[in-house]
Amino acid sequence: MNRQFLNNLFVSHQKAMHLVPASAMCQLVEGVLQLLFPPLADVRFESVQELEEYAKGLKVNMMRILTSIEHELPMPAEEVAERVMQELPHIHELLLMDAEAIAAGDPAAQGSEEVVRTYPGFKAVAIYRMAHVFYQLRVPLLPRVLTEYAHARTGIDIHPGAQIGTHFCIDHGTGIVIGETCVIGNYVKVYQGVTLGALSVDKAMANIKRHPTIEHHVVIYAGATILGGNTVVGAHSIIGGNVWLTESVPPYSRVYHRPQIDVRRAADPASVINFSI
Repeated sequence: MNRQFLNNLFVSHQKAMHLVPASAMCQLVEGVLQLLFPPLADVRFESVQELEEYAKGLKVNMMRILTSIEHELPMPAEEVAERVMQELPHIHELLLMDAEAIAAGDPAAQGSEEVVRTYPGFKAVAIYRMAHVFYQLRVPLLPRVLTEYAHARTGIDIHPGAQIGTHFCIDHGTGIVIGETCVIGNYVKVYQGVTLGALSVDKAMANIKRHPTIEHHVVIYAGATILGGNTVVGAHSIIGGNVWLTESVPPYSRVYHRPQIDVRRAADPASVINFSI
């Protein structure tokens, strides 16, 4: 590498010296989840005072992270941290409902504790709900750091700007994409490979609603793709697997994709086509 290239890199590093590493934000959200859910905790608290001290430590770490970008915040870092901490009881309440919905919707789940400890869908939603609070407080970049951390850990990509109601159930989850302006109601269940996206990737659409609205009590099965800011899936609808949907459907709709499958029986084993995968 030539000297000028290294000099340019050094200048960039100097400009970024005030920034707290992204890993600190990820560790912070993991610490918050350990505070809210005892099954996830690495330590056991012997008193309310210990729990309170742990919460104070989380707030201090949060303020340290926010102070590094305070010039980009709409309010002082301390105020942002205080508002986030005040939201934790509500986040906890929402996540308990999410865990209950997943446990109720998956026959394999043995209860909410198993969901909290092991389900990637719960993990992704938990981190999203934290990131969404930062997003609403107009904290730059950090909400995306959190949801991309969840994306890397779970394979589930939820933009922090999406609006998601209560009792949200993600089953399996790998490959799910939920866009920034998506609105999801209560008691919605989504399976793996579902995309709630935009009709086009045009930068001019950045400030308009470009992702679908999913009303209450909708089930979306694996591989379904629902696109467009004007697309509304009515309440109590079922969207079948592999459906491609770019227009609204009324409440209580049943939308299915019907592929052509040809099943034959061969009397002579020699005529059977062998597939090698």
